[in-house]
Amino acid sequence: MISASMVKDLREATGAGMLDCKKALEASNGNMEDAITWLREKGISKAAKKASRIAAEGLAVSKVAGNRAVVVEVNSETDFVAKNEEFQKLVNIIADTVLNSNVKTVEEANKLTHDGKTIEELIVDKTATIGEKLSFRRFEVLEKEDNQVFGTYSHMGGKIVALTLLDKDEELAKDIAMQVAAMRPLYLDREAVPTEVLEKEKTILKEQAENEGLDPNKIDMIVNGRINKYYEEVCLVDQGFIKENKMKVNKYVESKGSKIINFVRYEVGEGMEKREENFADEVMKQING
Repeated sequence: MISASMVKDLREATGAGMLDCKKALEASNGNMEDAITWLREKGISKAAKKASRIAAEGLAVSKVAGNRAVVVEVNSETDFVAKNEEFQKLVNIIADTVLNSNVKTVEEANKLTHDGKTIEELIVDKTATIGEKLSFRRFEVLEKEDNQVFGTYSHMGGKIVALTLLDKDEELAKDIAMQVAAMRPLYLDREAVPTEVLEKEKTILKEQAENEGLDPNKIDMIVNGRINKYYEEVCLVDQGFIKENKMKVNKYVESKGSKIINFVRYEVGEGMEKREENFADEVMKQING
């Protein structure tokens, strides 16, 4: 009989999860040393001890299958591991498995199986093998209609991945994916900017104008002008097109008889502690090279 106190003792000794400790004790007939060995053999103990580490490097990939496309991000602790063939294989397995499912959250995705093991178990195994904390951070799925097209673009070996959905023209969809990768739009268009975000930006701009000692009677006009500049930075359709900078993205797309429906942009480690790099310049070098 495996008692709760035995599970607790094993958990404290190894740092492994309660369920894994219970499994280990059951597999070892309650022998503590054998249970520790079982956990180490499975890589679970080693993986658990790495759980507090920051994994801000890694890889993002996009996959397309029929009318569905997915972007996933899986993190590692170092860029060296992100280039590891076994790690890349794991990321692709996760992407393919998610793409062929209907899951909505990472928690649900972790329970999906591949060759008899859950995604969560595969990550634990690779964590033990590779020796770094690995983390399946996020994914997003886009679905299209038969007449619509996806465009994908991967930069710096998967440091940035962009996925676009247009109503026609695959080559244009790829160009817009490059735009998304380079220029970091946050929203598709002005209507997509949340009201609270817009109001906060207006408040900041108004305070800036007041602090600059500008004519109080002209502040509202100045703020409106600066809000338009803000839209040009954060809204994809309002940005200058990287291949034709004098033309806005929406005008260029319209000139090709198409329309942007949606996009996803993943930058590995964004929002985590990570050095800033000028990805726009890097993408432009590739385009002009």
